[in-house]
Amino acid sequence: MLIAARPLAEFIADVFRAAGCSADESRRIAENLVDANLTGHDSHGVIRTPRYVKWLQGGKLVADQTVTVVADTGPMLILDGNYGFGQTVGPEAVARGIERAGSLGVAVVALRHAGHLGRIGAWAEVAAAEGLVSIHFVNVHGSLLVAPYGGVERRIGTNPVTIGVPRPDAPPVILDFATSEVAEGKILVAAKGGKPLPEGCLIGPEGEFGNDPLMLYGDSDPAVTPERRAGPGAIRAFGAHKGSGLALMCELLAGALTRSGATGPDRDRVFNGMLSVYLAAEAFDTDGGFGDEVRAYLEFFRSARPAGGGEVLTPGEPERRARLARLRDGVPLADEAWASLCAVATELGVAVPTP
Repeated sequence: MLIAARPLAEFIADVFRAAGCSADESRRIAENLVDANLTGHDSHGVIRTPRYVKWLQGGKLVADQTVTVVADTGPMLILDGNYGFGQTVGPEAVARGIERAGSLGVAVVALRHAGHLGRIGAWAEVAAAEGLVSIHFVNVHGSLLVAPYGGVERRIGTNPVTIGVPRPDAPPVILDFATSEVAEGKILVAAKGGKPLPEGCLIGPEGEFGNDPLMLYGDSDPAVTPERRAGPGAIRAFGAHKGSGLALMCELLAGALTRSGATGPDRDRVFNGMLSVYLAAEAFDTDGGFGDEVRAYLEFFRSARPAGGGEVLTPGEPERRARLARLRDGVPLADEAWASLCAVATELGVAVPTP
């Protein structure tokens, strides 16, 4: 099924208002989730709504929080998100990093105890729009999903890494990926009738590879958001030892160094830590050649002869194409995903729109 972006966002905002968030926060959450759908990242889109509501109702997310400053040394800020929605405390942390880097040329922002921050690429896009390079390391406290390379048991989160590079008079380059073979949300999408998972992205307790969401979730009611801890398997890290090592560093930098906390056993409250570095491109561009150098290299990069009739793309291009198509045609949602949204809306007394 397809639903236009604007009525979908209004519907999701109504759900969060009914769940206890302010109108402003509800709008921010809804727009952020729908924006993820528009870029083709359904794993971080509206399918997250039932889980967010469950966390809010269980006290693991707190409505309408703002960041508090733990430490401020000029170029370095340590902020606490107070377990507020990532769609509120995330933009606050990014705005402070942008402001500080704008005045000093560089800023390092440690954000601890933030609710799920959504698609991290969105925050790199905000920084790039202000002429800033940004680098983000994220961990997911309380979310043991991924087996380290060489193991079969869950020890790390899906831990995204994002880098954004601005371009004068052109869209930015946004590299944004989970350090696992697939984001957990993509498994959730597959479990709800969406796009099937790649072969071999999951690993079972005996070391067998597979792509059945039941390996992660176990048996579950299609109308209910599954429990991530229920299944016997784990997600594999991407790139063998490389992705596994990068995920480990996310735990150490975004979890341990920020003092948000690395994930581990018996930690069932899910939240993000994020270590971000902001660099003002103009502060480094002493001879005014940064934009030309970026443009020339990207042209050279894309000029590589395609393999098998494919196409050489730079990071961020698939998302821009998806946005244009989905704004035109509507956001696709699998029937089971829509049913889970309708179920939580009905529970909260929210009217369900007609797709």
